[in-house]
Amino acid sequence: MKKLILLFTMILGFGVAVNAQTKPAEFKFETEVHNFGDIALGKPVSFTFNFTNTGEAPLIISKVETTCGCTVSEYTQTPVKSGEKGFVKVTLTPSGPALPFNKGITLTSNARTATKVLVIKGKYIEGNTK
Repeated sequence: MKKLILLFTMILGFGVAVNAQTKPAEFKFETEVHNFGDIALGKPVSFTFNFTNTGEAPLIISKVETTCGCTVSEYTQTPVKSGEKGFVKVTLTPSGPALPFNKGITLTSNARTATKVLVIKGKYIEGNTK
């Protein structure tokens, strides 16, 4: 019985040591905040947040949540291998009163930082700007 417990402990310890050697997936964004500036109500605008996987494991984005219905996202659906690039594209259709805005886009993934928040901001204005 003692030999069985010792064998199990050694196998478990070896497994933990091997997994500790690999770096999990990790985001490195070119920018995490984008300012649209003044944008006209009702005119959609888009911005693409580009990132690189700086970890060793493939990075998988499982969910992207926006804070309102006026914001829609597209993102890399396939696993992003180590050193490769991916994207999160955000399209905003301004509606409501002409006011400044600050909106978060929350990413859920298998990265070391499992939840990442990207920010878009600007000001809704009436008229023709962008």
